Amino acid sequence: MKRTPKWAFFIVAILIVVFSYTAVFGVYSTYGDRVDTVIRGVGDIRWGIDIQGGVDVTFGPTDENVNPTTEQLDAVKSIIEQRLVSKNITDYEAYTDAANNQVIVRFPWANSEETPEEAVAEIGQTAMLTFYYGSETDDKGKPTGKKVLDGNDVASAQAGYQQVDEQGTYEYVVSLTLKDSGKSAFSTATKTQAANKGTISIWLDDQMISNPTVNSHISDGQAVITGSQSYEEAKSLADLITSGALPFEIEAKSLGSISPTMGANALSAMAVAGVIAMALVCVLMIVIYRLPGLVAAIALCGQMALTIAAISGYFGIFDSFTMTLPGVAGLILSIGIGVDCNVITAESVRDELRAGKTIDGAIRAGSKNSFWAIFDGNITVLIVAAVLMGVFGSSDSVFGFLFSWLPISTTGSVYSFGYTLLIGVVTNFVMGIWLSRVMLRSVSRLKAFRKPWLYGGER
Repeated sequence: MKRTPKWAFFIVAILIVVFSYTAVFGVYSTYGDRVDTVIRGVGDIRWGIDIQGGVDVTFGPTDENVNPTTEQLDAVKSIIEQRLVSKNITDYEAYTDAANNQVIVRFPWANSEETPEEAVAEIGQTAMLTFYYGSETDDKGKPTGKKVLDGNDVASAQAGYQQVDEQGTYEYVVSLTLKDSGKSAFSTATKTQAANKGTISIWLDDQMISNPTVNSHISDGQAVITGSQSYEEAKSLADLITSGALPFEIEAKSLGSISPTMGANALSAMAVAGVIAMALVCVLMIVIYRLPGLVAAIALCGQMALTIAAISGYFGIFDSFTMTLPGVAGLILSIGIGVDCNVITAESVRDELRAGKTIDGAIRAGSKNSFWAIFDGNITVLIVAAVLMGVFGSSDSVFGFLFSWLPISTTGSVYSFGYTLLIGVVTNFVMGIWLSRVMLRSVSRLKAFRKPWLYGGER
């Protein structure tokens, strides 16, 4: 077996410290009064209604003469829920008021300075989606071309990354799939516009959100929208297209704000309690397990940082995730799983030392003997988290597809718990099972640490 270099411990530990710092505090650039986010930190996390409060909005038909059915109101509610979940807004309430032809939605602020109007604008482009020949407009800014299809003809729209020309150029694109009801009209439109090098514009109400040029005839209802866009722009366009399939035009009838249910000081109290608890766990691990405990503490900090990064949108291509009390509970549970992982390994190494093995032999055997017990425990929790995200998340998500045979209920608080639990388990595989063992094998090669009692053996 190839030996782990002595310097690996220091390199991994330094990388974890730097990563943890940036994940917690973020990285920002300042130019005059302008502050741009380079890397998102804890301050960029969207906190749930229970922690930070949010907005209360009532949606109703734009046309007062429209008298929607119960099924149509349920469709509006469902689309708004999917729109919220697609933006990682999981802490929300949504229900219909059939007596007043309304859909009432409550969801958290993106930040503490946000107004109700800005919050609704973030999700509020949930209007009627339509496709038109060309992009010409009249004096009121409305499209003058012939209508091709509307949002009810769209099956799905997803952001992706693929090759777009024969020169091997790759771009972020939006893959569009139409229902059978829209394939014929779209085929006719693309045949006509491709011959004229024309466009098919996409509109939400009176706002054009895209105007792609038609390059070829599309007869199978599978289209790709290109245009040198970023991932965020591609995802935003896909979300708007998906959320536009409403049975009637809607508008915000009333707006209001919601105070945090836990009180204004709840977040700071939780932060202090979390730091104290984390410090006590690390101290306890070091006192009981000595050097493996120190390595476990470093790995546990890395696990926490990696989980926070997955919540805050640290990696850029993912939106900030809504952090709620159930989400915090999932995070705490995942920390417990991470501690348990390191405890099992440390105990196994200690047992091997007491059985008379050398330090290298004890670490090698202890790591091997504990692996499958840790792996089995983590996989079972991973399955539970995936099921929670599938059942209580959006039906068009990966987990929603995998568990489509189960009843779907977009209950954001449960989805939030499943998300943080799943991320915690995945990061535990990286930090608790892989990097912690790399660090332990590395530090054990240093002469100063070649003492059995540092690993739980006799002095």
